[in-house]
Amino acid sequence: MSNETVSDFVIDRLIEWDLHQWYGFPGDGIGGFDGALERAERAGKNFRYIRPTHEEIAAFMACAHAKFTGQVGVCIATSGPGAVHLLNGLYDAKMDNQPVVAVVGQQGRVSLGSEAQQEMNLERLFADVAGFVQTVTTPMQAQMVVDRAVRIAHAWRCPAVVILPADVQNLPMEAPQVEHWVSRTGVGHASTALTPPRDELRRAAEVLNAGRKVAMLVGEGARGATDEVIAVADRLGAGIVTALLGKDVVPGDLPYHTQQLGLLGSRPSYDMMQDCDTLLVVGSNYPYAEFLPATGQARGVQIDLSSAHLSLRYPMEVNLAGDARATLAALLPLLEEQTDRSWQEGVISGMQDWDAVLEQEARTEADPINPRLVYQLLNERLPHNSIVTADAGSTADWYGHHLKLGRGMSGNLSGRLASMLAAMPYAVAAKFAHPDRPVICTIGDGAFQMLGMNEILTVKRHWQEWADPRFIVLVLHNDDLNQVSWEMREAGDPRYDTSQLVEDMDYAAYGELLGLRGIRVERPDQVADAWDAAFAADRPVILDVRTDRNVPPLPAHVSYEEAKGVLKTLLKGDPAEVRVIANSLRAVGAELFAGARSRLSSDEGK
Repeated sequence: MSNETVSDFVIDRLIEWDLHQWYGFPGDGIGGFDGALERAERAGKNFRYIRPTHEEIAAFMACAHAKFTGQVGVCIATSGPGAVHLLNGLYDAKMDNQPVVAVVGQQGRVSLGSEAQQEMNLERLFADVAGFVQTVTTPMQAQMVVDRAVRIAHAWRCPAVVILPADVQNLPMEAPQVEHWVSRTGVGHASTALTPPRDELRRAAEVLNAGRKVAMLVGEGARGATDEVIAVADRLGAGIVTALLGKDVVPGDLPYHTQQLGLLGSRPSYDMMQDCDTLLVVGSNYPYAEFLPATGQARGVQIDLSSAHLSLRYPMEVNLAGDARATLAALLPLLEEQTDRSWQEGVISGMQDWDAVLEQEARTEADPINPRLVYQLLNERLPHNSIVTADAGSTADWYGHHLKLGRGMSGNLSGRLASMLAAMPYAVAAKFAHPDRPVICTIGDGAFQMLGMNEILTVKRHWQEWADPRFIVLVLHNDDLNQVSWEMREAGDPRYDTSQLVEDMDYAAYGELLGLRGIRVERPDQVADAWDAAFAADRPVILDVRTDRNVPPLPAHVSYEEAKGVLKTLLKGDPAEVRVIANSLRAVGAELFAGARSRLSSDEGK
């Protein structure tokens, strides 16, 4: 190890942990590590360093890499402001339970505590967001710190931070010795395919077998357990609701999969939670408990690898700490076949009615284009292996309502943090992880202007390396921070134009400026052809669609308080009062028409 520096060792150790794709941004605080990256790349070592346009983007990309690959994500940043910029993406990883290791620079050890340039207490800075934070103070310590960071991130599904002072980065590496205080660590993850004891599984089966109206709520923690989820639902005659992060865990074409729950969910999902007598939650920490059954209405069973999430949102009768796939597989032989299928058939019928509602709402008139139509037509064209990302805000509403992801498709977004702009780094990271799959980023113009536009430069730099060049950025161009405008109305306040209106620009022309394809869509009759052209393009596309900011993201169940808030807003004089009223009435009318048509068809079939 005489010629190996601490930085060289850290790079080799990450590779030994089977981590090969890293997202970072350089700086003098991490300069020694950057130099080691150059040496390692020149030596042909098995890793790839991708430099996005901002450290915040790098952290989001590491989180997205974990989501789309199931591996530990890695991000790298310099000291001071570079470290601070990582926080948003690392909180995204923390709140969505994703394993990420951040390697962060620091000022030299002798400067710590002296208020040196860019020197700050990084261990305190990262203490809340990370499950493990440690500064490497000596070369002999580096092995233990890196190994613990990767192992804890993977086992606890959280961020972990390795801090490398500038002087330590270039010190000669020292192998851990057999000495007091020295830890000698190894590489390798323990299996997390854990199952609960047999008696707990029997207790759970007794509860589920007694149910006649079983509802399943399935989240991202059930990823990899699709077949087991479906098998349990079939055995119990259950309906399935997916949390937004688990949208792609259950195929969208499964007839008793009612998609999401809550403000961006479906009416059948809401009805299922209102009427069920048994609730089985699998791998979900769904935060909106007001949409779950009333206390005492349903007997509950929950499966989660994290014991901290058990009985957190609803008082469960049986809590099973274990891996979703392994636990469901062990539970299945204990479950009885439900012969009465009336509950599940009712769920299927309700979903058929809801699909008609969505189709009708997508076809309602808007000025100029109904955003629901854009997503409805995308849903009809999604390639079988596509990856879709959505941003926070109204894009998440349309994504939740109108997209049904089939087997082989993936979708994701910033979940519990619900950060704007995440759709773009998620999409770029997905493309780097799966360069042979088409990726569709759906983002609002406000989020696109935050940092999304910058990341198009990363796309420009790398797209010709991708086996499949299809990378489509749908920009909902309405010149409005739309979701917040609607939240203002729901709170009883008019839209505050000074804060809400977004500067207009030509996003399609921006794409063309960078050598990509730009497609501008200004009329409803252009939307279908625009999607077809985007999927047929030989390069990435910015799809600039002029959508109506006043189309309401009406939840499946509009509460009295929400309706009252919008009414108060209009009485106060909302700047878009006339358009809001017109579009709200059209949406409600579409729902009523679709419901009436469905009932008529049902009556005629009797």
